[in-house]
Order: sequence, then C-alpha cells, then structure tokens
Amino acid sequence: MKSIINLFKFIWLFFWASFMSVVLFIPMTVAAIFSVTGNMAFNISKLWAWTMLIVTGVRVHIKGRETIKEGMQYVIISNHQSQYDILALVTSLNIQFRWVIKKELLYVPLFGWALYAAKNVFIDRSNREKAIASINKAVNRLPQGVSLLVFAEGTRSKDGTLQKFKKGGFTIAIERKMPILPVVVKGSRAILPKGSLIFHSGNIEVVVCDPIPADQYTHETLDLLLNKTYTVIENKLKIK
Repeated sequence: MKSIINLFKFIWLFFWASFMSVVLFIPMTVAAIFSVTGNMAFNISKLWAWTMLIVTGVRVHIKGRETIKEGMQYVIISNHQSQYDILALVTSLNIQFRWVIKKELLYVPLFGWALYAAKNVFIDRSNREKAIASINKAVNRLPQGVSLLVFAEGTRSKDGTLQKFKKGGFTIAIERKMPILPVVVKGSRAILPKGSLIFHSGNIEVVVCDPIPADQYTHETLDLLLNKTYTVIENKLKIK
C-alpha cells in the first residue's frame, strides 16, 4: 500500500512540475525577450513555485522579513536541504533576487530556460576563478535593488547538518560592499530530502536574520565574515 501511495506522489509531483513548466513556457519566453531586468520572469517563476507548494500541501511560514530593507541589494546566504528551499525562498522573501546556480541546471528542459530567462547566474563549480568572474559579471547587470542568493554549502545537505561554506558569495559581498543577509530554511528536508522523488506535505519555516555589513571586511579577513555568517545560521537551525 505504501509503495502505491509513493508511486502516486511521484506521478503527482512529476505531472504538476511538467504541466506548469509547459504552461509558463510562453510567458517565460516573452519575458526573456521584453524584460531586460529579468524581473518579469522572476515574478512568473513565483507563480510556478506557489502552484507547486499548493498542490503538494506545503505551507511556508516566514519570520524576520521586516529586517529586509526595501531597495537594498544583499548577498543572501542560505542553508540548503531540499529542492523545496527554492520554492520557499521565492515565495516568502518578497524581494527580487537572482540565484547563483550550477551550470548543469541550464540544460534541464524548460526549467533551465526559465532560470535563464530570469537572468540567474550560472557558474562552473569546478573552476573557482571562472565562477567568481561569472558572478561579478552578473552583478554588474543586476538592476538596482535586486539581490543575489547563494547556497553557500554548494549542494543540499543529506542529513540536515550544516555543511562547510564555500567562499564565493562572501568574496562578492566584500568586493561589492554588499551586506550579507543570512536566511535559514527549516523543515524542507522532511518535505523532499536529497535523493528522493517522494514528497511529504508539511510546513517549511524561513527565518530572516539581521544583515551583516561586509564593508568592514577585506579578502584577508573573509574567513571572519564567513564564520560569523555560518554561526548565525547554525544557531538558528538548532532552535526548534
């Protein structure tokens, strides 16, 4: 019986993900052509995310959104446990931002095009120097007030434990003097853990922490900024 339910869940998730991707393909294409900023495509992607949350019975609750200053450009640093992190962040933060994404996702049919249309940043994770250069180039093109979101762990955590942070996002924050905005996602791993295609309905909590100014740090003190951000996120994850 359990295997039948899981099969149904897989088919249900696959159907809605495919259906919404096809339905929104034309609007995304129009957005890519006529929206220089990518803001239109980002808003369309929110509709996709909202739909996926609704049809899978997932609710997102956010705390601390009032700490986000309107019009401020942040480097958003978040933990990463599940593909549902993306849906939760897109629908809850209520600001325009672009993702730093591994280039392999660019080649996923329809989904990759949607990410491209929204002017997200694709990087080659095997080459750190090229990755930083790609991010810098993308930041130059970001409209005023549009932030950059980085999953600093680089990949989803298998067991929910916060993994070691990579330095790319912090390098950009220091070079651009953009404040770090730590964001914590809780509960998403229980919804759809890494390596699984079977979702579970439930609740996700997004916690926005106080921004950390980066203008007082240099490349020599980057590790201090990284460790401070890591500690903030780690401590929030421990709070039930």
